[in-house]
Amino acid sequence: MRTHRIPSVAAAFLFGFFATLALAQGAYPNRTIRLIVDTSPGGITDLLGRLSAEGLARKLGQPVVVENKPGASGNVAIDFVVRSPADGHTLMICAGGNLVVKPFLEHALSFDPMNDLVPVFNVAEAPHILVVPASLPAATVAEFIAYAKANPGQVYYGSAGVGSPPHLSLELFARHAGVKLVHVPYKGVGNALPDMISGRVQAMSISFGSARPHLRSGQIKALAAGAKHRLAGLPGVPTSAEAGVPGWEMSAWFGIFAPKETPPAILRLLNERMQEVIDDPKTRQRLFEIGAEPVGGSVDSFSERFRSDYRMWGQVINESGIKLE
Repeated sequence: MRTHRIPSVAAAFLFGFFATLALAQGAYPNRTIRLIVDTSPGGITDLLGRLSAEGLARKLGQPVVVENKPGASGNVAIDFVVRSPADGHTLMICAGGNLVVKPFLEHALSFDPMNDLVPVFNVAEAPHILVVPASLPAATVAEFIAYAKANPGQVYYGSAGVGSPPHLSLELFARHAGVKLVHVPYKGVGNALPDMISGRVQAMSISFGSARPHLRSGQIKALAAGAKHRLAGLPGVPTSAEAGVPGWEMSAWFGIFAPKETPPAILRLLNERMQEVIDDPKTRQRLFEIGAEPVGGSVDSFSERFRSDYRMWGQVINESGIKLE
């Protein structure tokens, strides 16, 4: 066993050593970086990808090109990235739910998100808010819970589909609030919103960015934010803890990942440059404008959040019996 282990350890050491040396000599990046986005153009993931690419290009002195590879709920993009060279020239930005939830709902994946990818940088998060139709006789979370308990089996909530963040978020809320809600899956948040506005479904958990135009028009109302602090765009809306449901927190985070075995020195460099990108006041303002809040932090802190969310949602899905239809 020792005769096989020592060469592999030595090879790993030398690989890391030469990667670090190459960085010191300015060899990375030495060509265009591809930033893969797992959705079509136009959504929040795509917008964050373009913002990140623009900032990284300035900081690294090399072009960073966004490539949209939608399909199979993000699987097309993930599969492409995990098969790419681990040299820091192919990265991916995606919503965390596409990685920490998949293994519990899709059992025939061609990759293992937790082991085939390495976290680079947590760009931003979009905290969810609990919203209800303007016509619903509930102005607070406490009143909504009382309404749900008084109407068992008759309170419906819409989502973007089975296993989507809006679905898992309301499932988590119902568990902590002690209520029974009926799930109605749609093919996206955009398809669900008209039915909630009309009152055919009585609740949704969605990002502020998705809810903002309907909040402004008065068609829906926000009862609580699933975040640790009040949102800058909704200072009058209490957090879940303030509203009496401290266990309910839901933020869709968006992060940059690289193929496994990407040298740690490259991960650190990318992390440091991305921190500089989101620390820029103009970038932070652009994030707020699309309903996102900057996160940042070290590679290690992002890795811990990645694995912590994996454990949490695995428990929620397994205990709730959620399955793809």
